[in-house]
Amino acid sequence: MSSIRAGNRRGQRRIKNEINVVPYIDVMLVLLVIFMVTAPLVTPGLINLPTVGQAESIPRKPFEVQIDEKGAFAVRDRDTGSATEQVAADQLTATVLARLQPEQPVVIAADGKVPYETVMKVMDDLRRSGVSQLGLLVDQKSEPAPGQRRP
Repeated sequence: MSSIRAGNRRGQRRIKNEINVVPYIDVMLVLLVIFMVTAPLVTPGLINLPTVGQAESIPRKPFEVQIDEKGAFAVRDRDTGSATEQVAADQLTATVLARLQPEQPVVIAADGKVPYETVMKVMDDLRRSGVSQLGLLVDQKSEPAPGQRRP
């Protein structure tokens, strides 16, 4: 009798309770390839960084390096109240070092349309020349920063 029971089991089909995931893997690989091909073609969005909600106050009037949207450089000493003076790009670092007073901070006032690379190159040149207090000049919004109240 045991042989009859064994024969009946072989003739019956067993129901599989497994999910075939191969088609899902194929779809995911196709999507991955599509994203890998299209990602380098997408241009990043333009952002306007030079506006902040709240900035730290500067204890001493800084020496200002200005960069306009055309890439022209100018300097101005706010401590003495001097006027803005145009400077050639190759003479910028020497001019700043010649007019900078000890412990006076230097701020870079760059137009929002100036390429980021230009601003970083000026900052790097000034840092390598020995300027220790260096920052960026930004416009402050009229609203207080989150978590702060208006006076």
